[in-house]
Amino acid sequence: MIRVAEVQAKSILNKSKIFDYCVNAYTGCQVNCRYCYARLFMRRYSGHSEPWGAFVDVKVNAPELLKKQLVRAKRGTVWLSSVCDPYQPLEADYKLTRRCLIELAEKQFPVNVQSKRTLLLRDLDVLETFRDVEVGMTIATGSEQMAKVFEPGASPVGERIGALGKIRARGIRTFAFIGPLLPGNPEQLIASLEEKVDRILIDRMNYLNTMRSFYHKLGLDGAMSDRFFEEQARRLADEAAKRRLPFEVLF
Repeated sequence: MIRVAEVQAKSILNKSKIFDYCVNAYTGCQVNCRYCYARLFMRRYSGHSEPWGAFVDVKVNAPELLKKQLVRAKRGTVWLSSVCDPYQPLEADYKLTRRCLIELAEKQFPVNVQSKRTLLLRDLDVLETFRDVEVGMTIATGSEQMAKVFEPGASPVGERIGALGKIRARGIRTFAFIGPLLPGNPEQLIASLEEKVDRILIDRMNYLNTMRSFYHKLGLDGAMSDRFFEEQARRLADEAAKRRLPFEVLF
């Protein structure tokens, strides 16, 4: 059971260490990825006692607040989102991400949208109105079974990859964020992304306690885990290079 609360945010357009700004219309995330780095700090930051994935605060004033903040903001790239999935299931009813995108499109701020859910396809009509936009799906593995264990609230991997193809067919730049690296078939995953993405980003695993125990069960500890990440990244990069898909390894 997820605890949902409607709240009033004080700020929605915030500085980001990765892009110029980030927008998180929700605090908490129903996708509940076992490896999410937000588990490390967001429960303490939000004041919740519930485990990560068991609460969501809905910032119901996010679009109106964003409209006000954009008036004074210096133009820069906005990331949706940094500590939640902007298309988690609640978005189907609240439409906060959609309404924030409309405000951003009105001012033509560049945007980078990253999700694990194909609800994103609902907003293609808005995304097409941006002059500078990039849309990506996070894909940690090509294995549906593995993804279901570690990303219980995400759309199936095949559906995410299919969504990328539909988005790119509409003339919108797309990317796949392959990370954190989970076991699977790297060559097969890259092959499935051909003609669906404009670039691929490859990242390793954050060492959360939940993931330490998982890799321990695989017999991968410390340096062995590092070798696993390096080997997976090499195979992904080699296959991407073979298929002439632009890629970047982030570690």
